Amino acid sequence: MNDRKQHVIKMAHQLFIDKGFQNTSIQDILDYSGISKGTFYNYFSSKNELLVTLFKTIYKRLEKERNGLLIGQDPSNIEIFIKQIEYQMKTNRANKLMTLFEEVLVLNDADLKPFIKQGQLRMLHWLFRRFIDIFGESRKPYLLDCAIMFMGIIHHNLKYQAMAYDSNASMHQVVRYSVERTVKMVDEVSEAGDQLIQPEFLDRWLPDSKNTDPAFQQELYHTVLALKKAVNHNREQSNYLELLDFVQDELSNSKNPRKFLVKSALLSLKEGQETFEKKELQKLDQLVATFFTQKAETD
Repeated sequence: MNDRKQHVIKMAHQLFIDKGFQNTSIQDILDYSGISKGTFYNYFSSKNELLVTLFKTIYKRLEKERNGLLIGQDPSNIEIFIKQIEYQMKTNRANKLMTLFEEVLVLNDADLKPFIKQGQLRMLHWLFRRFIDIFGESRKPYLLDCAIMFMGIIHHNLKYQAMAYDSNASMHQVVRYSVERTVKMVDEVSEAGDQLIQPEFLDRWLPDSKNTDPAFQQELYHTVLALKKAVNHNREQSNYLELLDFVQDELSNSKNPRKFLVKSALLSLKEGQETFEKKELQKLDQLVATFFTQKAETD
């Protein structure tokens, strides 16, 4: 994305915060960012598309930083999870994302509302996967329920603590409190054997979020994490982090994974094989090969 387009998105974001999305016109954006109508439509087909691009830009950066907190760490370490959630909540607050989400949902726009709901489901999917890391496969049948409840707990705790005190209330305190309550909840529902919603429903809600079975996705996730750990010890090769993110995203979230680009990224990674553990790089190579073999058989 070029600098000028990024500038337009930044200016529009400020207007959406100050005036609200609905009350901000395209002419407002043109005047505030100093561009012509032709330039605007060269970048975006509509104000809706600009908002979607804004959300995607913020969350792409958020996901990169959030996942970066795991590099070199034990995925089951709940302290890392607390840091990840705290970072996400701070990002949401700094960018006034919840206010924008709520306005869009009230508007009931045919294009924007499904996009927001998809984003919420992707967050739920990430939480579910992280809960498996933390609480283990044996509790997996109950972890979608717990992830759903956690989303409600953290959202409302933040909302009402801010109302009770001020907007600068301790984010860390709220996140830690909410996570600690959730740990007890996971213990309780697991011991009771209570299940409300089966994890398989995630596949129906997000048919494009996962292109293969959960075991494959979990193996891919941990393989990429191990490779990132090696890059973390060699900052000069930080460009490999972007390649690893790209491969994982294509195999996990892309509706039509681009085989040529994935293979090209893999070749670039192999060129820096002295940076990685040989067995982990071979494992990623095998996972990519398996993925596209299975996809060819089902297409």
